[in-house]
Amino acid sequence: MTEEEIERRLALLRVEHRDLDDAITALLGAAHVDQLQLARLKRQKLRLRDEIAVLEDQLIPDIIA
Repeated sequence: MTEEEIERRLALLRVEHRDLDDAITALLGAAHVDQLQLARLKRQKLRLRDEIAVLEDQLIPDIIA
């Protein structure tokens, strides 16, 4: 994957991560909270965060100290 492709993928993942955050906030604000759906959204958000971290690490060059 080229650096440009990684940056494009990162941008998409960050948008999706923000959307999930908004969905979680909206769900928490509802009168009846579906705990199963909330847990699924949170797990999906964590998976996205992990994928974002992996891609960001690929963009940062390794520096030997």
